Amino acid sequence: MGILAAIFEARNSGYGQVVDAAISDGVSSLMSLFQMQKARSSFQEKRSSNLLDGSMPYYTVYETLDKAYISLAPIEPKFFRVLCEKISLPAALHDAQNDPTRRLELRDAIADIIRQRTRRQWCELLEGTDVCFAPVLSLSEAVTYPHNQSRGTFMDIDGVVQPAPAPTFFTYSVSDPEKGA
Repeated sequence: MGILAAIFEARNSGYGQVVDAAISDGVSSLMSLFQMQKARSSFQEKRSSNLLDGSMPYYTVYETLDKAYISLAPIEPKFFRVLCEKISLPAALHDAQNDPTRRLELRDAIADIIRQRTRRQWCELLEGTDVCFAPVLSLSEAVTYPHNQSRGTFMDIDGVVQPAPAPTFFTYSVSDPEKGA
């Protein structure tokens, strides 16, 4: 982003620009959500006690029958309802998503259900749904994962597999009916 800003500045003013891009600044920027939650007193500086750190039974990683793992993240109630339906969660727990008094009961129930199938079986059932699901992959698996292959997420340069540059840019005409308007 800084390089692009410097190019625009050079085009507009005719002068170059220093781009100061410190890793620590980037990390701080990635923490914006958590800083905002802390300012709103909705973030605790204690491990496993916040929405996105595994404390919520609907936003965490579960072990499967084959000792692999899947991740679930249906934060929004409409996506949680899809999870309940897809995994056949007992109806008595469908309203437990944000009930702190039932958090452990919900976590145990989901864990028990997830342990009944392999990671592959969960992929077959949940991929392409609104459950907000993904298998937890090793680095080697990530390279061959169909979604990543279809997007060109990784590339081979001189025999070394590495992440492709991001973001990816596509150019098309807004009047092209094949691409949408």
